[in-house]
Amino acid sequence: MKPHEWTRRRFLTTTVAIAGWALCPPRFGAAETPRRTASDLVPLGRTGLTISRLGVGTGSNAGEVQRRLGRSGFERLIRHAFDRGVTYIDTAEAYQTHEYIREAIRGLPREKLFILTKIPGVPEKPLEVLDRYRRELGVDYLDCVLTHCATSARWDDERRRVLDALELAKQKGMIRAKGVSCHGLPALCRATQVDWVEVHLVRLNPQGRHIDGTSDRWNESGNETTLPRVVQEIRSMRAKGRGIIGMKIVGNGEFRSPEDREKSIRFVMQSDLVDAITIGFASTEEIDEAIERMNRALAQA
Repeated sequence: MKPHEWTRRRFLTTTVAIAGWALCPPRFGAAETPRRTASDLVPLGRTGLTISRLGVGTGSNAGEVQRRLGRSGFERLIRHAFDRGVTYIDTAEAYQTHEYIREAIRGLPREKLFILTKIPGVPEKPLEVLDRYRRELGVDYLDCVLTHCATSARWDDERRRVLDALELAKQKGMIRAKGVSCHGLPALCRATQVDWVEVHLVRLNPQGRHIDGTSDRWNESGNETTLPRVVQEIRSMRAKGRGIIGMKIVGNGEFRSPEDREKSIRFVMQSDLVDAITIGFASTEEIDEAIERMNRALAQA
């Protein structure tokens, strides 16, 4: 190639490159929106805490489903979830799974776990109950404690001793966040109004199975007609910066068809109603399926 031809070619190449840069300049500093997944650590409202988007529930049929796995089967379930990035564990005194969890998490880094438990009724000495929970679970602190299964529109007055104790426990570092789980619209609507609440555990699925009903009876389920009222309350809770965790996502385990599970998980993941969800699993395969469905729904949101 002659010198003048090389110079002409270099000029043309440089001109094309500059024109291309002008039409599509590089996006310095710009980053693609990260893909959201079930194992993401997400903010829990304005509590200052993070939680994995998916959690392992240990209370299916009051914990019977998980206890039936035996200690080794339960540990395999928790360890599999942890390996998949699912580090939120949901339990309660009523589930009788505290000691199962203690053995299952032995040796795991405590700071990577989010352990939520629930205290029922109005015990005489709530702080002593919390101390017992910590011993049963083998931990120094509890990430979140809820007053369990509130039903009355006056639950905050009726459970004042527990609310005050949880407030004090947070100040002492025994717990990191406090809140309520409700059964029924009277309690749910009241929970939105109670400033003490930092975290709500809410029942949610688009089929309306085992969601909040209109009465204050704990075992009265709502349906598709009460779903709009439930959604309205959740939106109000979110507007106040509360942490929102969804439960009954698979209809208390009654969504046997893949289509029902897909419909529910897609609705919950794409509705912007919750920070995280908890599902009661009976096998590692169920964990894998939930992660796959959540990831797919989040990618399409």
